[in-house]
Amino acid sequence: MHTDFANLLDLDRKAVTLSIDLLDPVTAEDLSRPTPCAGWDLADLIAHMTAQHRGFAAAAAGHGADPQPWRPVPADDPVAGYRTAAADVLTAFATAEDTLFTMPEITPRTIPARMAVGFHLVDYVVHGWDVAVARGVPFDPAPELVAATLPIALAVPDDDQRLSPGAPFRPAVPVTEAATPLQRLLAALGRDPVR
Repeated sequence: MHTDFANLLDLDRKAVTLSIDLLDPVTAEDLSRPTPCAGWDLADLIAHMTAQHRGFAAAAAGHGADPQPWRPVPADDPVAGYRTAAADVLTAFATAEDTLFTMPEITPRTIPARMAVGFHLVDYVVHGWDVAVARGVPFDPAPELVAATLPIALAVPDDDQRLSPGAPFRPAVPVTEAATPLQRLLAALGRDPVR
């Protein structure tokens, strides 16, 4: 395994682990909490995050064009379901370095594993923040997570597609020159970093 891909997998694992740590204390009463994602409560966000893990795992196995894994499904224990899906995607990524990912849910192009894992990394750093805001707890990702994620986030086109229904990110939010790297990352993907 190439060192740069191994490093990317390690960063992605850290982001996913952070998301699990943020979700572990969630109770049934917390599931109705609003999130920064318009129209979604915490139950909706967890279902989405779980489905994304399943979809990325399917893509790593060569089945990303199948829409089924990408669909959120209700779960009796959403946090346990999330933990299982997270473990599955991390396992799938570990052997997918030479795989071309098909993920029509995210991009119409077939993309290399490195790019796919980079997209996943962005998703779980940002969704970690979404969970923290919903729970009203601090979000403090490791600096190397933010440093690796920021350039990917800044490369996401900020165009009219972000206004489409179901767009993964809203239009970028302006920030001041004094913004931290995390604030710049969040703002680039349409989150208000001073919530």
